[in-house]
Amino acid sequence: MTQLDATDRAILDRLQVDGRIANIDLAHAVSLSPSACLRRLRALEEAGFIAGYRAELDRGRLGLDLTVFILLKVAGHSLETSQAVERALHAIPAVVSAHLVSGDADIMVEVAAPSLAAYERILLDQILAVPSVVDARSTFAIRTIKARGPLPLDHVAARR
Repeated sequence: MTQLDATDRAILDRLQVDGRIANIDLAHAVSLSPSACLRRLRALEEAGFIAGYRAELDRGRLGLDLTVFILLKVAGHSLETSQAVERALHAIPAVVSAHLVSGDADIMVEVAAPSLAAYERILLDQILAVPSVVDARSTFAIRTIKARGPLPLDHVAARR
């Protein structure tokens, strides 16, 4: 399975809105029988279009009111350095996402923290302690407008 048809896209669209939807309800929403829907769902999972299922937690309710985006510069660009930095960032629980970027920085990191004081400890004790990280520039989110939206699927070619 390398391409998606309109029904596959409809299944993926619906799952992005409600990952816990019952198969019978998903089947109804995409105009399939439950058994056909389940077969397609399993095929989408096996083909890697569905990377997994998870609960989306409310940061505020969990006391993680501070979101910080940090642009990191790394010295000594090499595969070994890159892998070491990636492993270190994966090991920091407060790092909720990290992206290799172009421009003045090398990596953009998103951190969820309970307070400014907690963020300072994360930055000084963990992020700046990562070998090869030579600079960090922080930007604080005032308010989240859109955290995780569904991925757009209208560009995906249809099967014929």
